[in-house]
Amino acid sequence: MKDEVLAALRERGGYVSGQELCDRFSVSRTAIWKAVSKLKEEGYEIDSVPNRGYCLLTSPDAMTEAEIRSYLHTEKMGKSLVCFADTDSTNIQAKLLAEQNAPDGTLVCSDQQTKGRGRRGRAWDSPPGEAIYMSLLLRPDIHPEHASMLTLVMGMAVADAINELMGGESAGIKWPNDVVLKGKKVSGTLTEMSTEMDCIHYVVIGTGINVNTQKFPKELDQATSLRLAAGHNFRRAELIALCMKYFEKYYALFERTEDLSLLIDEYNRLLVNRNREVRVLEPGNEYTGLALGINNQGELLVRRENGRVDEIYAGEVSVRGVYGYV
Repeated sequence: MKDEVLAALRERGGYVSGQELCDRFSVSRTAIWKAVSKLKEEGYEIDSVPNRGYCLLTSPDAMTEAEIRSYLHTEKMGKSLVCFADTDSTNIQAKLLAEQNAPDGTLVCSDQQTKGRGRRGRAWDSPPGEAIYMSLLLRPDIHPEHASMLTLVMGMAVADAINELMGGESAGIKWPNDVVLKGKKVSGTLTEMSTEMDCIHYVVIGTGINVNTQKFPKELDQATSLRLAAGHNFRRAELIALCMKYFEKYYALFERTEDLSLLIDEYNRLLVNRNREVRVLEPGNEYTGLALGINNQGELLVRRENGRVDEIYAGEVSVRGVYGYV
């Protein structure tokens, strides 16, 4: 009931009468009063005026089911939602839920992680109260070799969600899936899956987003946050809901073809490497070329100095700017 009341107050944006809430949810006024009281205990400022009802004035930046659900308007993504105050890793928890038959679209979020990982096993710094740590469980009916492209789909969703929240086109993608603001990394994604022969049991897409972080250690000088880029804080729950909105949209297009053919123009629009010189870091073979964009499989097309165009698969290959991170 608490979740439903919060969503109704946020949806209205003004006063909602207690009787209207009672009629909407088929409960007593006492049940509504109890739900409002619980929300107040969690830090929500709600005004109560006789003959006018309840009005949501301010909200905490909470990573709770009630807060996230109040922003969520998807058909499937995030409808099954699990939130932690802290956990080892949202990817670990999502995989445990997958083994317990959690449904397609289950979203796991946490305010803090103790064992977060990035690409190639790197530790992901996960302090509380600042960032988004979330993992999305999918059960796609696709060939296993196509699942890696879902990492790029999530990168697109995060970039567009950030741009909508910030009100501009400031976020882009450094191939394959890092989201960048002002030339620095603001988000990364790690995809894991369980397969058997030609069948996918499940895919878990783990994403971290630096939202309200104000300071990074020296070794993370290539990182930034929405707070540092814009000069003010953002609501993490709202950004999570936007990520789910865009991912649901792009995932539906991906499922139709099992590649990025219907998303390639959108991805290349966001690609900050496009038409720029890049350094391809392949074990035993490093070279410079011009990044042209991606192909239908999400491989980066790089034109070498001799005119040959290479198709770069993410795997063990890294790409960075000639003079820096991007």
